[in-house]
Amino acid sequence: MQEANRLRRLPLYLFTIIDEFKSEAVKKGMDIIDLGMGNPDQPTPPHIVRELCNKATTSDNHRYSRCIDESEIKLREAIAKWYHSKFGVTLDPVSEILPLIGSKEGIAHLALAFLNNDDIALVPNPAYPVHFNGVLIAGGILHNIPIYEKDGYLPDLKSIPKEIVDKAKLLFLSYPHNPTSAVASPEFFEEVVKWARGKNIIIGHDLAYSDIVFDNYRAPSILEVKGAKEMCIEFHTCSKSYNMAGWRIGFAVGNSAILRTLEKTKSYIDFGIFKPIQYAAIKALSGPQDCVRKNVEMYKERRDVLVSSLKKAGWDVPVPKATFYAWARIPDKYSALTSLEFVGRLIKETGVAIAPGTGFGEYGEGYVRFALVESTGRIKEAVKRIKRFLEIVA
Repeated sequence: MQEANRLRRLPLYLFTIIDEFKSEAVKKGMDIIDLGMGNPDQPTPPHIVRELCNKATTSDNHRYSRCIDESEIKLREAIAKWYHSKFGVTLDPVSEILPLIGSKEGIAHLALAFLNNDDIALVPNPAYPVHFNGVLIAGGILHNIPIYEKDGYLPDLKSIPKEIVDKAKLLFLSYPHNPTSAVASPEFFEEVVKWARGKNIIIGHDLAYSDIVFDNYRAPSILEVKGAKEMCIEFHTCSKSYNMAGWRIGFAVGNSAILRTLEKTKSYIDFGIFKPIQYAAIKALSGPQDCVRKNVEMYKERRDVLVSSLKKAGWDVPVPKATFYAWARIPDKYSALTSLEFVGRLIKETGVAIAPGTGFGEYGEGYVRFALVESTGRIKEAVKRIKRFLEIVA
């Protein structure tokens, strides 16, 4: 039995190989410190868990969820209030908000909803993998926009050839950026909206890390830009801010026509979100936000420990202003290795797992990503092992 051709178009999923490296190291008795996957290690705040448990005891909440149900109506209203409080943007809960089974699902289905076989999607590279994998699964044509350190990892949209732009239907953006942790200014988004006006291109902005920001940086919403609703939708998730990664709940907001088509696509594929999870998300968004602030403080401490310790070990890693990632060039000593080769050796010889840059696209070659999803003590131990690796291994 042969899998569909669309799956053959997908690049090799390098994290499967990383898991194999980790399994081999475990078999040898090594203690793995996993800084590879962006999987929050802290528990979901208790008040959110309690809401889930309370609502799960009501049998009506076990049925399929529909947009006319109380849970989704209240969830949309909570999202609208949260959005206005955070970004000053007013949204119609009925037409300009769409709950999702995690933002990743919505991003993939956006490509499926709009791309024909001869339609092009513009995707900065490196990128969160679903930004390009969703395009390939949908059967669209992927046009990579290389983004570089010297440019702050911001795409130069004016450099895209006119014949590509004319066939383009989607542009994906994501700032704060995974994997590079780059950030964007309001002025950048103003230029994006100005560039897109009149081109009939949908902009999908992935704002998963809007809360995970440091050093007085504020992550803007693209919808703060006047006229952005003409062509933009924005994706959010509860996974990072509220440690709800496994709960699978997020939302898209913005242009009502785009969301209506996305909702239509989803209606053929899923039956909505478990109602108790919706009520828990309402509690997260409308309840006390001390838990978010504590999260940010924790990630900042981990960031500072990782970056300062690696610098002492001889590996100069840029200080991220946002996300819980650090993105770094492979040390000069190992520049002859690919990012996957470097990560493989690091895991096998130290038990420290990080992500190869090529897991996020070809322009991630030469880089690696650290995820700050282990305790400060474990991060210190990881850097000790890395220091020995840099000093001893030939």
